[in-house]
Amino acid sequence: MTGGPVAIVTDTSACLPAEVVAQRALRVVPLQVVIGAESFDEGSEGATPEVVAAALREFRPVSTSRPSPAELLAAYEAAAADGASAVVSIHLSGEMSGTFESAQLAARDASIPVHPVDSRQVGLATGFAVLAAADAVAAGLDAERVAEVAAERSAASTSLFYVDTLEYLRRGGRIGATAALVGGALSVKPLLRIDDGRVVNLDRVRTSARALSRMEDLIVEKAGDLPVDLCVSHLANPDRAAELAGRLGERLADNLDGREVWCGELGAVLGAHVGPGMVAVCLAPLVSAESDG
Repeated sequence: MTGGPVAIVTDTSACLPAEVVAQRALRVVPLQVVIGAESFDEGSEGATPEVVAAALREFRPVSTSRPSPAELLAAYEAAAADGASAVVSIHLSGEMSGTFESAQLAARDASIPVHPVDSRQVGLATGFAVLAAADAVAAGLDAERVAEVAAERSAASTSLFYVDTLEYLRRGGRIGATAALVGGALSVKPLLRIDDGRVVNLDRVRTSARALSRMEDLIVEKAGDLPVDLCVSHLANPDRAAELAGRLGERLADNLDGREVWCGELGAVLGAHVGPGMVAVCLAPLVSAESDG
């Protein structure tokens, strides 16, 4: 990263807006989405959430794949060429993707020290950990401490989500067939959460409105009096996501202290596994870049 001794690398599943990536001089390596027989990089020039949602609705085969170690190594070497003395490489849960493993393999061959971090999270929960790491770099912390800050923030974060059906998670192997069958048989709306890198059941309610209300209450309870960042994500469900973001912004105004609630479409890779209609909330307590942990 030009202008700093420690470079931050992440992947597109962190769902960070392009303007934030540019402002923080982050390096982002794309994951891939495979639709039918064609493979696309995740991003505005390749696989977008809209493309994935349409393919899922049309029952076209959709799968995802991690970046290769060579692609991550190229990012590390580009950082070294720009003057970085070390890299902190922060990625989505190793329980759900091989991206972290690719980072570990690439780190062995890098010309500068690389510190891979398994966020044990997905989406903006990973993204907020990346931003905490960037703050730590700006504060002058060394690479080891920067990696610790990222891990601390991801561990403190809460990721909850609602899906219309468990079928897409079942297809991708993110939940078991029995859990998907039970959910469908009961015609319930499942609430799920990320627990140490895995998708687990949180609650079942009868309607989508109740699911979103329950998720809202759980997030407010989890926030307590902590200063937080907050994001609402969705796949092809913008109205409900915007409504939820508005309600949470009002209820957690003191926690946010003027920071906006991010609200936007989930990335294509994660969207491929949850399906159209999904709404998610990520709550990320602030961490001090100066902390000794």
